[in-house]
Amino acid sequence: MLVVGVVLAAFNFRTAVTSVGAILAELREGLGMSETVAGLLTTLPVLAFAGLGALAPRLARRFGPRPLLTGALLVMSVGLVARAWAPNTALFLLFSLLALAAGAIGNVAVPVIVKRYFPHRIGLMTTAYSTTLAVGTAVAAAATAPLDHLLDDWRIALAVWALPALVAIVPWLLWRPGAAAAGVAPIGRLHGVRRSRLAWTMLVAFGAQSAIAYILMGWTTTILASDGMSAAAAGTMLGVLTVVQIPVSVVVPVLTVRWGPRPVFLLLMACYPPAIAGLWLFGGGPATWLWMALFGIGTSVFPLILTLFGLRARTPAGTSALSSFAQSGGYLIAGAGPLAVGWVFGLTGSWSVPFGLVGALAVLLFAAGLYITRERYIEDELAPA
Repeated sequence: MLVVGVVLAAFNFRTAVTSVGAILAELREGLGMSETVAGLLTTLPVLAFAGLGALAPRLARRFGPRPLLTGALLVMSVGLVARAWAPNTALFLLFSLLALAAGAIGNVAVPVIVKRYFPHRIGLMTTAYSTTLAVGTAVAAAATAPLDHLLDDWRIALAVWALPALVAIVPWLLWRPGAAAAGVAPIGRLHGVRRSRLAWTMLVAFGAQSAIAYILMGWTTTILASDGMSAAAAGTMLGVLTVVQIPVSVVVPVLTVRWGPRPVFLLLMACYPPAIAGLWLFGGGPATWLWMALFGIGTSVFPLILTLFGLRARTPAGTSALSSFAQSGGYLIAGAGPLAVGWVFGLTGSWSVPFGLVGALAVLLFAAGLYITRERYIEDELAPA
């Protein structure tokens, strides 16, 4: 029941984000939303993941994983429905924060749950929830616009994603910890995380890979359109990236545990140089699908880092500290990436500098990855309370 709960919860962690992006034009027209506010709306998930994610360990210690995930999914369901019928932009933004609650808290809480209840199945469980997360992200992105056209109502097309969130609550209500799980010590606190070199390096790695992913999600279609590709074809190329990520996410966590993180990391990072150079120099050409597929493989460093939250800690408290610290700070870096690309392109009118920025982020990710893929543990750097 706990496995089912984790998997169904993960399906919902990004639906509140990608469902909005799919019908942003209709939403702006319906609410009279300005371009500036639309830009804030696209940045809101990053701010929510950073802010609420930082609170997740404290909430987990106080309430435990079952009430925490149950409450987060319930709040998400309410937020999804309430924002769909929000009468104005301000309330839409407010209820969107509620809709993002489950994803923000789940990002941090699920690795802790996996470490606590599945310490010898970290790779397999990370595969399960990271793959389901990718599937939920893709389904919400692909299905919201067709639902809007079918129902002729963008509000219902947004609200419908409350249904899988409500379904995901059921296993958490039914799950009762067994004898072995009930005997597990509660999640403690690990003090002084900011003194840990491993924690800071994990933050840099998470932030760099997330920034690259957000830049690709936000700017790929614009880049390809400037290369002469039609809007439909550019959208398809972005879909290639998402589709490739799903099967890669299935194997990366398992291989990370079986082979060790270093060789898997090097294989994934090897895809970045040809992907960056190819999209930069030959974007819009017949091989564009290849560059996007390589990006899809490279950005699958994400499930590898999720796996490392469990592998680089000896205890659930260590996993909680790493996960919270790396994600709360890393998402701030991620949010700055797309904004920097837009700012630089506005100044220069050229895509050369933005591609240079993506290359610099890949180098930063590579350097941080070499450190975190060596065997080391946060508890060895910090004294647990």
